[in-house]
Amino acid sequence: MPELPEVEFARSVIERAALGRRITGVDDSDGYVCRPHPPGQIRDALAGRQLVAAHRRGKSMWCESDGGPVLGLHLGMSGKIVVADPDGTEIDGGDYWEGRRVPGDYHWSRFSLTFEDGGRLLLVDPRRLGRAVLDPVLDALGPDAATVTAAEFRAAVTKGTAPLKARLLDQTAIAGIGNLLADEILWRARLHPSRRVDELDRSDVERLLRATRGAVSAALKHGGVHTLDVIPFRKPGARCPRDGAPMVRGKAGGRTSWWCGAEQLLSS
Repeated sequence: MPELPEVEFARSVIERAALGRRITGVDDSDGYVCRPHPPGQIRDALAGRQLVAAHRRGKSMWCESDGGPVLGLHLGMSGKIVVADPDGTEIDGGDYWEGRRVPGDYHWSRFSLTFEDGGRLLLVDPRRLGRAVLDPVLDALGPDAATVTAAEFRAAVTKGTAPLKARLLDQTAIAGIGNLLADEILWRARLHPSRRVDELDRSDVERLLRATRGAVSAALKHGGVHTLDVIPFRKPGARCPRDGAPMVRGKAGGRTSWWCGAEQLLSS
C-alpha cells in the first residue's frame, strides 16, 4: 500500500506532467471517492483552471489551482496517479503492490481531470479507498517523516505510553509512516514494536530517528518501501538478513508486525 515514498512519487508525477495544463473536464461522478461533494461540484470548481503546484505531507497530497480551490488527493490503500497523454504515453506513481493495471488500462479510474490538449490525470484505485476533495483540512497531520526535526521527532515519539509501533503509525504524531516502513525503521533501530514509548531512553530515541531518516531516504532513492532491507523477510520461515535469527510475526499497535527474534527484544 502507498506510504510516504510512494505518495512522493505520485506527487512528483503531477509536478512533472500535470501542472500548467488547462482543465476542460472533470470526472467526479464517484460519490464515495469524492465525498462529501456531490457529482459536479469538483468539476464546476476546477473547469477552466490549471494546477500550478503539487504538495505532500505524509500520505496526503494537495494541488493548488490558479485562483481556485485546492484539490486534495489521497491514494488510499491501492491508488496510483496516472498522467496519460493523447499519444498513448503515460507516467504513474503510487502503489507498488497494485498489479492489476497495465499501461492503457484505466477501468479502475475513480477520479480524473481532462486537459485542453487531450491528456488526462487519473486516480486509478482498484480498492476504491482513495479520495479527491476540495480544500482538504490537513491541520491534524504531524510533521512529515522525511523532514521532521530532531526536536519534533523527540516530542512526537516520547509522549504518553503507547506501543512504539502504534506511535510511528499515528499520523497526527509523525505523518507518512505506514506498516511496512514502521517495521523497517524498528528493525534498523533494533527496537521491539510493542516497546512502550515512555520506556525509551535518549539513545533509543536517537537511534530511532537515525533509522527513520535512513529508511525514508533509502526508499525514496531506490523506488519505494518494497526495496528496503527487511521487507522481503516479512514472511513465515524467513530469517533476519542481519544476524540470521528467525523473524517473528505478531500484533503490535493493532497491526501485523515482523521483527528479529534475537535483536528486537521486548524489555521487561
